[in-house]
Amino acid sequence: VESAHTEQPDMILCDISMPELDGFGVLKELRTSKEFESTPFIFLTARAEKSDMREGMARGADDFLVKPYTRDELVAAVNSQWEKRTKLERRFGERIEEVTRNVTYALPHEFRIVLNQVMGSASYLKSIAQTATPDNIEEMTQDILESAQRLRRITENFLWYVQIESLLADPVMREKARVNKTDEPSASLYDLVAAKAMKFNRMEDIIFGDVAEGITIDVSTEHYHKIVDELTDNALRFSEPGTKVNLNATVDGDFFIVTIEDRGRGMSLEQIRNIGAYKQFDRLVYEQQGVGLGLAIAKRIVELHEGIFQVDSIEGKGTTITFGLPIV
Repeated sequence: VESAHTEQPDMILCDISMPELDGFGVLKELRTSKEFESTPFIFLTARAEKSDMREGMARGADDFLVKPYTRDELVAAVNSQWEKRTKLERRFGERIEEVTRNVTYALPHEFRIVLNQVMGSASYLKSIAQTATPDNIEEMTQDILESAQRLRRITENFLWYVQIESLLADPVMREKARVNKTDEPSASLYDLVAAKAMKFNRMEDIIFGDVAEGITIDVSTEHYHKIVDELTDNALRFSEPGTKVNLNATVDGDFFIVTIEDRGRGMSLEQIRNIGAYKQFDRLVYEQQGVGLGLAIAKRIVELHEGIFQVDSIEGKGTTITFGLPIV
């Protein structure tokens, strides 16, 4: 272990049977270190039991070589892992480049829209400074505050988008992101939706149906809350006050299923297909709201946790989004 930290190898070949600390112990210690999270690790062993191999793979080993092995077998194993790592790094780099292009293209546009709103309100407030009534000042400052809050949400969501895409592109980090759990997701679903409805002054529009209790899902609380926040925000933001938003939380096999149904403007088939690759929908009409990005984030988080994500929508009539997350 000390030698690995000193030498910083590109690949590690390690015996299982060793004094003091065996190969499994070495692997466990190295995998807890960020610098060796994805370093290819090959076990060398005289033991060919399947239980040993399963244990090694479960701990993060990449391959096994059973003694005695030939020089050609060793070279083939090393080359195989090296090629695998090279492909992963190339795919990761390509995905990050794609995400960077999307963000570089969209972020300035989103910022410009909201900043123009802030500047417009501030300029108007300045022009009426000498004659403004308290009501005028309150109205303008409220507009500025709301624009600033939208700008913050846009910034946070772009950071979320980049983070999730980075996790999806890196197999090691993807597995680490799946470690944490969420207890009683139905209870937090109610709390999150109620808070969001109060923000939109639409508590009476929310209808809670089925609620599944006593379960734990294989998703971190942070990720689960983000999914619910984005989908509820879209349902309330893009439907009219007075129209209902229905929510159900059920269990279907090994999945916790949440359904959010609104009676808003709906989406076309093309818009539904574009969810996941960040594309802003109906930019001229809804440009300041960022609906495309919120849906993309929710969908990609669900995919990160190997869940289910489905959108059913009719333009002008409403949208139903169903997502399922694995139960522990």
